[in-house]
Amino acid sequence: MLGVADGREPRGTTFIRGAATGGVRPGARGALKVAIADDHAVVRTGYRRLLELEEDVDVVAEFGDGESACRWLAANPADVLILDLSMPGRGGLAALERLRRCRPDLRVMVFTMHESAALATQALRLGAFGYLTKSSPPEALIDAIREVRGGGRPLSGAVLDAARRSTCTHMPHTRLTTREFEVFLLLAEGLGVEEIARRRCVSGKTIANCQTTIRNKTGLCNALEMNRYAHRNGLLQFSM
Repeated sequence: MLGVADGREPRGTTFIRGAATGGVRPGARGALKVAIADDHAVVRTGYRRLLELEEDVDVVAEFGDGESACRWLAANPADVLILDLSMPGRGGLAALERLRRCRPDLRVMVFTMHESAALATQALRLGAFGYLTKSSPPEALIDAIREVRGGGRPLSGAVLDAARRSTCTHMPHTRLTTREFEVFLLLAEGLGVEEIARRRCVSGKTIANCQTTIRNKTGLCNALEMNRYAHRNGLLQFSM
């Protein structure tokens, strides 16, 4: 594995290359500009040090949450974003959806600990160009971002077959929006409305309304049914 996630930073933590000196870090002409979004500083540092060994790769920015990444990337150049899915506030799936609208040229490479084929399929549908798990060898990440830049779609072997078969549009959870899907996963884990609201940084009323919509769309009437459905379809490998 590339790194061990021991501690998370406060929401909104952002590091821009060159910010300390008031300039942009000079990179090789034509270098691949990479941004990293992961809420564990130790993991981001490991990625950055690994990538900076490559002469044609320039790490231009790092983010501790999806909201900060979206704001910066909407106004600044980058070729590839390495994106974790489990982050506070705006999670990785919501960030993917937003970036697809405001930065359709950006190539997003999901790099996560979660090996769920259903989640890989969801991420690819929302615009990810690739999906790699953190159990991959270090060189796999380097190869993947280069492949993504060239228009390829690298996928971990653990999710490759299922992602290519992404035809399960009849499944109830595929009717949910990105926000509803993220809330559904938390409900399936047994979290209450107020706890979910705290994690997602919204009001309890917003989550309660979302819960009602989820029940109507999926036909799953309570947390127990959601939990059983999520386990049956491999969705609870993902933790928001």
